[in-house]
Amino acid sequence: MKTSTTTIVSLFITLFISPSLASLISSPNNTCNLTPFPSFCLSILPSQYLSIDDQTIFFLQQSLTITQNNIQSISSFFNQSTFPFSTLLVLQDCLNLAELNTDFLSIVLQALETNTTMSSNQANHLQTLLSAVLTNHQTCLDGFPEVNPFPKISTTLSNSLSDVNKLYKITLQFFTLRRTQTIIARLTNQITITTNNRKLLQTSVDNVMVRQKVVVNPDGSGDFITINDAVDAAPTKTGNNGYHVIYVVAGIYSEYISIPKSKENLMIVGDGIGRTIITGNRSVVDGWTTFQSATFAVTGKGFVAVNITFRNTAGSNKHQAVAVRNGADMSVFYKCSFEGYQDTLYAHSLRQFYKNCDIYGTVDFIFGNAAAIFQNCNIHPRLPMQNQFNAITAQGRTDPNQNTGFSIWNCYIVAASELGGANNNYNDIKTYLGRPWKEYSRTIYMQSFIDGLIDPKGWMEWLGDFALSTLYYAEYANWGQGSNTSNRVTWKGYHQIDGKDADEFTVNKFIQGDMWLPMTGVPFRAGFQ
Repeated sequence: MKTSTTTIVSLFITLFISPSLASLISSPNNTCNLTPFPSFCLSILPSQYLSIDDQTIFFLQQSLTITQNNIQSISSFFNQSTFPFSTLLVLQDCLNLAELNTDFLSIVLQALETNTTMSSNQANHLQTLLSAVLTNHQTCLDGFPEVNPFPKISTTLSNSLSDVNKLYKITLQFFTLRRTQTIIARLTNQITITTNNRKLLQTSVDNVMVRQKVVVNPDGSGDFITINDAVDAAPTKTGNNGYHVIYVVAGIYSEYISIPKSKENLMIVGDGIGRTIITGNRSVVDGWTTFQSATFAVTGKGFVAVNITFRNTAGSNKHQAVAVRNGADMSVFYKCSFEGYQDTLYAHSLRQFYKNCDIYGTVDFIFGNAAAIFQNCNIHPRLPMQNQFNAITAQGRTDPNQNTGFSIWNCYIVAASELGGANNNYNDIKTYLGRPWKEYSRTIYMQSFIDGLIDPKGWMEWLGDFALSTLYYAEYANWGQGSNTSNRVTWKGYHQIDGKDADEFTVNKFIQGDMWLPMTGVPFRAGFQ
């Protein structure tokens, strides 16, 4: 039976657009009412900007300008030598993240100014960048309470940082409205709808394009003695003409490594978990910000790590202590181990994929606001400090328009040996699947083995009823003693979903992995069969 175009459009609006949005989206002058800050939006939006396209571009321009002004304000503080080291770290975090936001906003603005129509994948990419812009700014804000910076800084920056946050949220909202309007227009112009039959199981690619390969060996027999030297020597902004591969021979590397945004398509390959080890011990207790505590950090697009152990050995009593911070778009960790306690793996932003990895920790040990999929990974809660609990995830989505979240798919959640003990009683430590770090926290466990260490309620509150109605936590087709959902939390934001809903959090749909994972050579399951 054929379906009319009018029926298709009406069905789309009924299913995906609220009545208020359906009416307002055709009245551009009223779109500010759909944003989180209507008065602020109306106060700066000139009346001549009537279309959603024009309004979106206007707010992108305003966001870019205020970001550049914010960079100047933050930079002015570095000329003053009276601030303690920890305060300067926060300012450095804010500066670096604001510079990233300048890049991301410029990319989105240029795309919208030069291309009025774009594919779904292009739109997903731009929404990913705008989601990361908001995440980067929130990370800057989160750093201040950690070090209690001088009142002078807080007072000077508070108003401007608040306005930046409002502009970013409004810009993301307008971009989302623009996408919705584009979808409606496309449906209106379509007579038939075709289905794209994608390959559901992607196997590894035999031929990974390699541009250059270098070797790190401390004994001097390779090209470099340290990993940092190899990273520093790697080419910058090379495009998509293959990977620059750094092979790191077995050994323990006590290095703090940061791979910047300029080092794209970098692949680091070790000799295996427990053989090639990168280790450090920075922590918040010792004066570092959570962001700066990472042993290994990466922002370079297209990064791949294979056969490496990443450690932070600060210990449970040092609280936040990151082993890996990942803010690299289209990044992959394959057959790697992440070892720490609180805040082990900081899946900070953008699109990420983890395959056949081991992840160890205690409190919030997988956290951040990336769109991240963990596939066939082993997740091991370990023994925390006395009177502490374990929370596997603390996802940090701050806005409902961010296309972020954690998808834990076909993984094994089993206690580390130090927690399980000989009698498998978990030492009376309560362990939860996650808790809401931010208001729109989103985490899904699907088709995973969940052992009996998980508390029957499954999930834990952050503070009181914060985020319990706005978060999105879901479980689908899990198995094992801890997967029993009969005594799960009854929060408005908790869901037991079916396969159709779970399919939205697969590699193809959630991180568009079928478009970029094949070039990495890493095997992945793209969707449900």
